[in-house]
Amino acid sequence: MPLPPFPPFTAETARQKARLAEDAWNSRDPQRVSLAYTPDCRWRNRAEFIQGREEIVAFLQRKWEREQDYRLIKEVWAFAGDRMAVRFAYEWRDSGGQWFRSYGNENWEFGEDGLMRRRIASINDLAIREEDRKFHWSSGRRPDDHPSLSELGL
Repeated sequence: MPLPPFPPFTAETARQKARLAEDAWNSRDPQRVSLAYTPDCRWRNRAEFIQGREEIVAFLQRKWEREQDYRLIKEVWAFAGDRMAVRFAYEWRDSGGQWFRSYGNENWEFGEDGLMRRRIASINDLAIREEDRKFHWSSGRRPDDHPSLSELGL
């Protein structure tokens, strides 16, 4: 199924696309997230190479078993035609209770149908104290009035 907004992107449609992706990832529903990608989508996530929706779902299931209480914010860095660069940060804790903030950049390429056909992600993890967390909303979608990465100084 087509997934608007469609390329070529404007500043507004790029922002919308990034927020839709953020909302889907914050749902922590691997099946929902996978539907934003083409059936043969190719990913590089850190040093892992993934192809297709089935592998995306399996990857996300493993990810969210490990990364508990996950909260994510994405922000458009640049866009042109059918491509976008997005920076992000997310906070999570491991099964031992250690909190982390993970920082990264993603390069996205879309088909005419608005589905992502390529995702390349580079991510670094930083251990943080619980009192240093900045993402405190309830599980799910980030509230519209919550500060952005830039507003948080990230």
